[in-house]
Amino acid sequence: MKKILGLVFLMLILVSATNITSSKSHASPSMEGTWELVNRYNYDGINVSDTLLNINGYRQVKIYSKNTVMWTRYAPDDPKEWYGYGTYTSTDNSLSEKLEYGSKAMMKVLDTVQTFKFELHLEDNFYSQITMDEHGHPTFSENYKRID
Repeated sequence: MKKILGLVFLMLILVSATNITSSKSHASPSMEGTWELVNRYNYDGINVSDTLLNINGYRQVKIYSKNTVMWTRYAPDDPKEWYGYGTYTSTDNSLSEKLEYGSKAMMKVLDTVQTFKFELHLEDNFYSQITMDEHGHPTFSENYKRID
């Protein structure tokens, strides 16, 4: 009888350990990593009305690490440098970036806006940051894929 109770107890421990391990693998996706812009969407207030592809060597990359963000953009047709550095916070459905400094062109933007707030749609290897209007309707999004 002691052997049977011991086996039942051991099986309960193994089943419990399996459940704990399984729940860890279902963790929500993380912003941490390196992301490259795939495309942008314009919205008509509700639905996507236009997709803007990256053309002529245009590249934009963002790096999220712990609570910091760094982004850079290369556009062969634009002689200005574009980059920024700051902090970010995210929840399941929102992203907020507070830039501290950036390129000369970005510093002009930072004179009027320091914190950029977006609706966030995050998956393991893809995310969209969506700009909303004053009524809560989507106007524009940037769509990124994870590259690291």
